Amino acid sequence: MSTRALVVHPNIKAEKPGLRDPTARLEEAVGLASALDLNVIASSVEAISVVRPGTLFGSGKLAEIHDLITKENIELVIVDGTLSPVQQRNLEKAWSAKVLDRTSLILEIFGERAQTREGALQVELAHLVYQKSRLVRSWTHLERQRGGLGFVGGPGETQIEADRRMIDERVERIRKQLEKVVRTRGLHRQKRQKAPHPVVALVGYTNAGKSTLFNALTGSKVVAEDMLFATLDPTMRAIETGSGRRVILSDTVGFVSDLPTQLVAAFRATLEEVLEADIIIHVRDIASAETEAQAQDVKDVLVELGLDEQTVGSAIEVYNKIDLIEGAALDAVLNQANRLPNVVAVSAVDNLGVSDVLYTIEERLALSDLKLEVSLPFDDGEALAWLYQQGAVLDRRDTESELKLMLSLSKADADRFEKRYGYNFT
Repeated sequence: MSTRALVVHPNIKAEKPGLRDPTARLEEAVGLASALDLNVIASSVEAISVVRPGTLFGSGKLAEIHDLITKENIELVIVDGTLSPVQQRNLEKAWSAKVLDRTSLILEIFGERAQTREGALQVELAHLVYQKSRLVRSWTHLERQRGGLGFVGGPGETQIEADRRMIDERVERIRKQLEKVVRTRGLHRQKRQKAPHPVVALVGYTNAGKSTLFNALTGSKVVAEDMLFATLDPTMRAIETGSGRRVILSDTVGFVSDLPTQLVAAFRATLEEVLEADIIIHVRDIASAETEAQAQDVKDVLVELGLDEQTVGSAIEVYNKIDLIEGAALDAVLNQANRLPNVVAVSAVDNLGVSDVLYTIEERLALSDLKLEVSLPFDDGEALAWLYQQGAVLDRRDTESELKLMLSLSKADADRFEKRYGYNFT
């Protein structure tokens, strides 16, 4: 039987108002709880005019929530915000229930969702870094002495120091294991560069439909559920654009507002595919009332990962889930997509507009292509076929002695052609 949970979103009046509506934030928190298969019995937005350092909430609100917990047999309370270690401990005492804040909730979800060895290591690393931050000297009488005689080098090792040391040792082991993963990924990237095929990375807010679009583009069957963080481990497939050009498509972990910094750091290796990508596609749930705020959260995380704002701003935007809107709202979205060069409106679940995504990828790749001329003898059909497959032939002229082509081709493909067939471009 699933754990009975209460979800509370603290709406702190002293904070600057953001793009997000408190009710929408609460709904997202309930969605996060549901992703853990928790039985959410009740949820509420609680206004906080004065933040209490020890408990966050005032005494009246503490008592009110305690009564609800008792009445509904609540086992777990999720506070959709950041709690200090002292606040978390005091709330658990006041409510006689387990308390999780937003960071620990997301860490729990990631712990359940990670499928690969790499993903599990990254989640464990994030957990350990978070746990270390929870080790505080709240009461000196709890600092049990362990080892040492007390008169050589001061007092012996306290329990907290021992716990911190064990966490540090485990963190170091995990980081060394993840370094091997990074090296392996680097080797894979080098192989792809030698191939070479451009890498296109899908990014977006969690549950925006990245995996559904990935499946529509590749014909794969990656897990695609109406659930927050359905995808954690990256998946890569080769696809062909309309002209037959081959690219590598990468599906990545979904982002979320207030993503724990421990997770941003821990998943840097996974998200290296985004940092190295030739093209970034930002998939948006255009049907969500929070779409603008979600888009900004994704951009903020990408910048935090190390991408410059110009690269982030030039990403192709896919307005997904147009099947969920209608009337004037749908007209507005379609008009905007038609007006802006880097925007495509799609319904990935209905396979509507997916071909437009491939066309936009091809257009973007063409911008970095070289405009070249080459002359071929009439009888070298293999070289001619190769150029038609790998590049875009802009002009063809047949003279008496040879065939002249004007074409658009990437530098990598141009180098490959010259090395393979021995013809020089001008």
